[in-house]
Amino acid sequence: MFDNKSILITGGTGSFGQHFTKTILERYKPKKLIIFSRDELKQFEMQQQFNASCMRYFIGDVRDQDRLRRALQGVDIVIHAAALKQVPAAEYNPFECIKTNVLGAQNLIEACLDTDVKRVVALSTDKAAAPINLYGATKLCSDKLFVAANNIKGHRDIRFSVVRYGNVMGSRGSVVPFFLEQCKTGVLPITDPAMTRFNISLQDGVNMVLWALENAWGGEVLVPKIPSYHITDVATAIAPECEQKIIGLRAGEKIHEEMITASDSFNTVDLGVYYAILPAGGHYSIEDYCAKTGAQIVTPGFCYNSGSNEQFLTVDELRDLVQKQLV
Repeated sequence: MFDNKSILITGGTGSFGQHFTKTILERYKPKKLIIFSRDELKQFEMQQQFNASCMRYFIGDVRDQDRLRRALQGVDIVIHAAALKQVPAAEYNPFECIKTNVLGAQNLIEACLDTDVKRVVALSTDKAAAPINLYGATKLCSDKLFVAANNIKGHRDIRFSVVRYGNVMGSRGSVVPFFLEQCKTGVLPITDPAMTRFNISLQDGVNMVLWALENAWGGEVLVPKIPSYHITDVATAIAPECEQKIIGLRAGEKIHEEMITASDSFNTVDLGVYYAILPAGGHYSIEDYCAKTGAQIVTPGFCYNSGSNEQFLTVDELRDLVQKQLV
């Protein structure tokens, strides 16, 4: 469904956008692949690597609905990856985080409804489940906006869905590049030795978005089945010779992350490779969804938590993953 289609990625110069672009260009023949972002330097740098004839680079901000509406003319598919994502920065600059993550989501939804877009997938985060920090709260609000957008589409042939996943190994701002830099000092700062996180590769994240674009009914929050890791194991895998210094939790930080809460379980189904949190009171029932997709309703009270996950990466597995990032 991606050949001869026009695709736009908000926040397209980020780690996800660049890997999504690479995958699309390798597998398909899009009519246009539009990178929409506000950083001209990152766009210039990305152009050096991705300069196929279908590529377009648009300067713009999701805070500007008029610019979004202009950029979306003739676009079939939208992937929404633009967000302010750093937890401490969001705690200190809450108004700015809300303008981008919440109002930006509303702007994109309204612009998609005003144009002829057919499919929209928004990227979410494990921090949006039972959020305790502002970043997570804004992403939960964004998720709700994209789910609810299916209720106001009217006669339009458009579907909005969400993908929610954990930390991306090696992405900008993640723990791996931070630890690689810090190991030069001989000390790796650990907020809490019990801390765990979900882990997903960039390619698996891209594949999940592609799956959602092809298969989502609209209104799902899709969650992958992925392993967890202990933060101390990541530190050991990267620099076993370094001291691990406990510095305490930062503002808005959890010991463990969730992607599905017990409260979500009553609307959650198991699709095999993914879970899907279905919209409560949406335009289809959970029973109909299961009958037509083969999904199974999860046990009431089920939750998906990085600390109680059945699969954990070992130090050796983490070391291999880190080495792959360095190649």
